[in-house]
Amino acid sequence: MNRTLTYIIQPEDNAVKIKYFLRRQGYSNQLLAHLKNDPDSILINNSPKYMNERLAAGDRLVVHIRENKVSENILPVALPLDILYEDEDIIAVNKPAGMPTHPSINNYDNSLANALAFYFRSRNEAFVFRCTNRLDRDTSGVTVVSKHLLSSGILFDMAVRHEIDREYLAIVSGCSLPDKGRINAPLGRKPGSIIERRVDFEHGETAVTHYKVLKRENGYSLVSLHLETGRTHQIRIHMKHLGYPLIGDYLYNPDMEQIHRQALHSYKMSFRHPVTKKSMVFTAPMPEDMKRIISFE
Repeated sequence: MNRTLTYIIQPEDNAVKIKYFLRRQGYSNQLLAHLKNDPDSILINNSPKYMNERLAAGDRLVVHIRENKVSENILPVALPLDILYEDEDIIAVNKPAGMPTHPSINNYDNSLANALAFYFRSRNEAFVFRCTNRLDRDTSGVTVVSKHLLSSGILFDMAVRHEIDREYLAIVSGCSLPDKGRINAPLGRKPGSIIERRVDFEHGETAVTHYKVLKRENGYSLVSLHLETGRTHQIRIHMKHLGYPLIGDYLYNPDMEQIHRQALHSYKMSFRHPVTKKSMVFTAPMPEDMKRIISFE
């Protein structure tokens, strides 16, 4: 994967060292080390430069990010891909339910990573899988993958600072929950399980979810959820904690009468583009297995 970025140095950055200027643009220490070891990756006015050299106002700084590595443990597999958006820095995909995000034991060749590895190999592009929001296998919807070290590092930092807004849609059992609310309940591992989590006020990590009821129908509620934190199974456990568990959830509410997976969909992601800084909004329509239970427009 090759990416070329150009910066025209402004007066306020006069005499600043290149490495410090790039740090201000979001370049991680890992990326700076990568560039340092790549000849001709840093050019000022078409001349190669070292990281410790200083910039001058009006300089034209060009950075070449060259990545020839591939994720060697990810097998390229021709799987359907619903691409919502793609540019030189990121790719947004509508992941179907039933597709794991990463390969794992018993899921070696059926993940989103496998599909993207095949997609990029078919274009003769190097590919390292760097996912911004890891969805559970049976959660559908928007997921964003970075295409190089710069976009990956910036999006990671944005997630830590809660600068990525994620909206989920869920169908829960019951119709009498309040119209909206905030759930603040710390989460931790369930004793004796490597998979399940639980609300744990003594030892758990902070977890906060905001919800709003969109529709009530036939004993179920369609709920919009926004995350302040991104703990494992956060929405699933928080809604069960309220007494309104997601239907179809084999771990926390194995009610499979209407749907055979947790009724949870990553509907929208909003954030500032990691490189261009433009406002980005990606949405994925609610899938048919959820719309059959409660319609959403």
